[in-house]
Amino acid sequence: MPSILDHISLGVSDYARAKRFYDAVLPTLGISLIWEKPQMASYGIGTDDQFGLQVDDGAARAGTHLAFRAKTAAEVDAFHKAALAAGGRDNGPPGLRAYTGSYYAAFVFDPDGNRIEAVFHGPEQQ
Repeated sequence: MPSILDHISLGVSDYARAKRFYDAVLPTLGISLIWEKPQMASYGIGTDDQFGLQVDDGAARAGTHLAFRAKTAAEVDAFHKAALAAGGRDNGPPGLRAYTGSYYAAFVFDPDGNRIEAVFHGPEQQ
């Protein structure tokens, strides 16, 4: 059964400490570092990154980050529109992101402040 989740990110207060911890622990499960940017790391199996760490402005983020897989960019657009209509707050409108040329996503805060995302991994865009 395919997963409905694309990835989960944990907010951390001390990035270096958290990265040392996960770098030591995750390989025991066959999980490795796939990519890293300043204060942001993503882990997974092969090239499928599904778990990340991130610091915002040098402090732990409030709540959790959860990304749902979308089948099309139109689903991402519909997710964002429905979330705002249902009382969510915008945290990034639908669009391509710099992660890859094909990462089309939208971000919202749910009513409890958790960061919820819908993402479509479409064909590479120019």
